[in-house]
Amino acid sequence: MPELPAKPSTIASHQLAAIALDVLATNSATPRQIAERQASRWASLLQAALGTRYYRQALQGLDPANIPLTALPVTDKPAMMQRFAEHVTDPELTLEGLQSFCADPQRVGQPYLGRYWVWESSGSTGQPGLFVQDEAAMAIYDALEGLRRHSPRPWVRLLDPLYLGERLAFVGATGGHYASQVSVQRQRKAQPWLASRWRSFSILQAANALTEQLEAFGPSIVATYPTAALLLAELALRDKLHIRPAEVWTGGETLTPAVRSRIEQGLGCALRNSYGASEFLPIAWECGRGRLHVNADWVILEPVDANHRPVPNGQVSHTTLLTNLANHVQPLIRFDIGDRILIEPKACTCGSALPVLQVQGRRDDMLVVPGRDGSPVTLLPLALTTVLEDQAGLFDFQLRQLADGDWRVTLGPRAARGTALRNRYRRVLTDFALAQGATAPRIVICCVDSLPLSASGKLKRIVAVPAAGRRPGAAAR
Repeated sequence: MPELPAKPSTIASHQLAAIALDVLATNSATPRQIAERQASRWASLLQAALGTRYYRQALQGLDPANIPLTALPVTDKPAMMQRFAEHVTDPELTLEGLQSFCADPQRVGQPYLGRYWVWESSGSTGQPGLFVQDEAAMAIYDALEGLRRHSPRPWVRLLDPLYLGERLAFVGATGGHYASQVSVQRQRKAQPWLASRWRSFSILQAANALTEQLEAFGPSIVATYPTAALLLAELALRDKLHIRPAEVWTGGETLTPAVRSRIEQGLGCALRNSYGASEFLPIAWECGRGRLHVNADWVILEPVDANHRPVPNGQVSHTTLLTNLANHVQPLIRFDIGDRILIEPKACTCGSALPVLQVQGRRDDMLVVPGRDGSPVTLLPLALTTVLEDQAGLFDFQLRQLADGDWRVTLGPRAARGTALRNRYRRVLTDFALAQGATAPRIVICCVDSLPLSASGKLKRIVAVPAAGRRPGAAAR
């Protein structure tokens, strides 16, 4: 989601202006000019990476001036977290210190050590991660988000290019140091006058409480996940939510054409989608043609097969390697993010030379369950995974709704499996369902040696039973 440029303590205003001007210039750059920027920034990142023990060892005996990206090793979240101290350029960044910092929700949006911004990733691959960036990286993210997003109201953006007059509601996971929540709170703390205009709303609360809060706030922009936006749209169509946003921004999950159409119909405004990750927040933005363009001047995506060999444009990858050209504090080079993507072989008709991609990302299901008052209750997948992660400490799992209405929680090999912990998992899920107005589910827990990945390359963590497979009375109609 877009951010307003914060008032940084370590980056000068002229540097901010230079970043913004470069982002704007690249909007109309040629493929060759984009490639030149990418190459220059790759050389700078490689020099920074030599400040880490991991890359000093990996590049020992090689000439940094002549090392192609593909010569470097592939890494991933589990490997980075196991050797965290070897992957950062500042020895003051310790795993224990960062974990302690992120354990305090009151510190969301505050800088760590006064100069770093930190967020946690979800465990969609079965392993959470910690990501650190400095002011320079955050300024680049700000510029990409604010200056490349295509607005359905271009005349408004001419007068208000930085969204200063908007009332922005972020609807998502708000209880931890997650990237979007950190971004919102960072802006509110840096510019206190935004506190009344940019607000976060938790998806963990019951739908009626959420609708009351949104109606009282009256957002002009709603930023959220596709499943949450769909829930809001359905509530609006049933006359249970009365807000009139001018735009809806979605990201974090796969958005299908049917879901897009339903959201726009229900909320009565245009939707703009984006693609990002904890490893690099603004990977791609949606143009006026509805195509996702990669910010290739600041991030490199390598679509690869199962053996990490490149796949040609026009072919869906097995996974994707990401290189973040902006982050010199925690260099992420050829980092396996698990998504399947396709790079379009042809340029977009919108005129931008930035590559166009299609993404097969997270496809968790919404669960429709019986309510205690007899009406159906919708449980959002991001809410279910968040309560299990935050309140139960469970990351390696899959929750599946069964035909008889039961829930089966399958624990992966990295999940703790003791009797007391299993009871905790059940209690957390039951308490959440009851708080949403649902009946208490019967929860069965089992264990496996490995959890199957979906077509997206990530673990589908919440799986609903198809409506045709439900037994009568097993789920709300």
